Amino acid sequence: MVTCYLRYIIDPYKLEEFEYYGKMWIPLVEKFGGRHHGYFMPAEGTNNVALALFTFPSLALYEEYRTASMEDPACQAAFRYAEETRCIISYERSFFRPVFE
Repeated sequence: MVTCYLRYIIDPYKLEEFEYYGKMWIPLVEKFGGRHHGYFMPAEGTNNVALALFTFPSLALYEEYRTASMEDPACQAAFRYAEETRCIISYERSFFRPVFE
């Protein structure tokens, strides 16, 4: 199991646009076999950082999702929306494995 952690630097004047973008991706990750744990929007303190977490059964399945997303019309629409609204300034992606016991 691998969890993808995304840390976004967002335009604080485009929170609604970024939230809409996040809501586009939640069902798309699930469509490709992942489990989305949500987007986390600024609430108090720093106003330009947002987070997202989602899990795939393996890094290989995550890579399959990444490849498939480049061809999927709904994923392409989400990519375009972010580009057109410019709600994302930058992001970083890291991967973690859970430890339960």
